[in-house]
Amino acid sequence: MTSPADPGLQAERTSLAWRRTALSVAVGSLVAMRVLPPQLGPLGYAVALLGLLWSVDIALTARRRYRDGSRLVRLRDDPDGRAVAAVPIARTAAIAGVLAIGALALVIVIASR
Repeated sequence: MTSPADPGLQAERTSLAWRRTALSVAVGSLVAMRVLPPQLGPLGYAVALLGLLWSVDIALTARRRYRDGSRLVRLRDDPDGRAVAAVPIARTAAIAGVLAIGALALVIVIASR
């Protein structure tokens, strides 16, 4: 026999996962700031700073999604509650794709040296 799931816990777990992702990107960017500049010069610093900015974007998006998701859970039982638009994650996905392509290009450049 299963117990009914608490709808607030799913949003909490998702928020924590997004925060872990943001922290991972930030740590990876800090490591890149130490490792890339000897290989790429100023471009290495630029790549690392872009990664740090992206981690801030992920953290802010996670916070906004959790806030909006919590509001939806509270409004679910309210018949007069208006729907809250979900925060699109397309921006985060697009940034991840661009950074992945950039990282691949950097690996190719470093490997060709």
